[in-house]
Amino acid sequence: MENTFSVAITYKDVFGWIDYDAAAKKIQITLEDEIGRQAAEQFLSKKHEIRIPHETLRDFTTEIIDPLASIENFKLMLTRLWENTQVHVDWSRPVEYVKTHRSLADTKKYNEK
Repeated sequence: MENTFSVAITYKDVFGWIDYDAAAKKIQITLEDEIGRQAAEQFLSKKHEIRIPHETLRDFTTEIIDPLASIENFKLMLTRLWENTQVHVDWSRPVEYVKTHRSLADTKKYNEK
């Protein structure tokens, strides 16, 4: 899937990731905590009315954003994921690492080696 953007996420002590397929405009969330997975899926599957900044700190417009419409919209809504779902986007954590070490316990075991 060459048009897929992936980002690591964490919910409580569980690592996971979100894949956004730009061509199909769909997401797939891999997270072993069902509550966190469902919360993120519901949030990212709905349109949201948000204030978008422009030229200055006082220059905002209210726009309706469909997270699945484009990669830009998807990334914008990821910045609001934590506040709405408690699912944290791990922007700097490599997704390949997360696919191997899904829990903090796994990470501790890995670091003890």
